[in-house]
Amino acid sequence: MKPVEVAFAEWRRLDCAGDETCRLVYGSSGWMLMGHARFSDTHCPAALDYVVRCDKGWVTTSADISGLLGGETVGWHISRDTRGDWHMNDEICPGLSDCQDVDLGFSPATNLLPLRRLDPAPGMDTHVSAAWFHWPSARLERLDQTYTRRESRTVSYRSDGFAADLTVDDSGFVTHYPGFWEGEVRNAG
Repeated sequence: MKPVEVAFAEWRRLDCAGDETCRLVYGSSGWMLMGHARFSDTHCPAALDYVVRCDKGWVTTSADISGLLGGETVGWHISRDTRGDWHMNDEICPGLSDCQDVDLGFSPATNLLPLRRLDPAPGMDTHVSAAWFHWPSARLERLDQTYTRRESRTVSYRSDGFAADLTVDDSGFVTHYPGFWEGEVRNAG
């Protein structure tokens, strides 16, 4: 099966200079998020490309992040093995074996993953744990999250003392992440 684009998202950063694009693609192995993030936060300028791969049930299998950080070439490979253990650049990351999602800390794209897999019913709290690619430290850590659908396009998100009401598109992509990202989504025909 030839990969098919399902949706395309574009965001601009609200907290610093930057923008991002991401394609949601479906293929014979499952789902992929393929994106480009360009921003200049308090750390330093970054130009990062990423690919997140999920099986057909929206469980993350791997992610690759590469690009430039302050003019230096950077790259990380994140994978989840058949036992559920997470690895970054071939080093095991303990305490993440029950996590089914990767969360890229510099991007709103990966909020789509638990929303598509779990499709929370209105008013119901959905608790997930993600393998969080903490930015800018580039560490893989556990992040417990709660998603609660308020309306068809509004989802309350909570994690580690942070809370925000996210606006989402039918595709699952966030279109408004208060204080951080504003975007638009084009869904394939």
